[in-house]
Amino acid sequence: QVQLVESGGGLVRQGGSLTLSCEVSGYVAAIDGMYWYRQTPGNERELVASIFASGSSTYADFVKGRFAISRDEAKKTMYLQMNNLKPEDTAVYYCNANLASNMGWVHHWGQGTQVTVSS
Repeated sequence: QVQLVESGGGLVRQGGSLTLSCEVSGYVAAIDGMYWYRQTPGNERELVASIFASGSSTYADFVKGRFAISRDEAKKTMYLQMNNLKPEDTAVYYCNANLASNMGWVHHWGQGTQVTVSS
């Protein structure tokens, strides 16, 4: 029963900060890439940031300099520190992780957490 559960979303004023968490529960042999996506109604889900087991990370241009992705291997948790939030950051944020299982490497999705930034 592997699950990814996002938390930390909520309401914040523009310029404020939030930190999202994505915890992987259940046994997994290994976690490779972990990713944050976001989606608004009528739009495709877009990649926000990525972090790999090597520690390397990438960011979408629209969050560079404002967001920071990290991961805690012991807690099997990924974080997204969001600073200087803008109204256009309002979206449902989803975590995704490439997990090793008996089937090999399989991507799993969380159910999402709402982030709303007011102006």
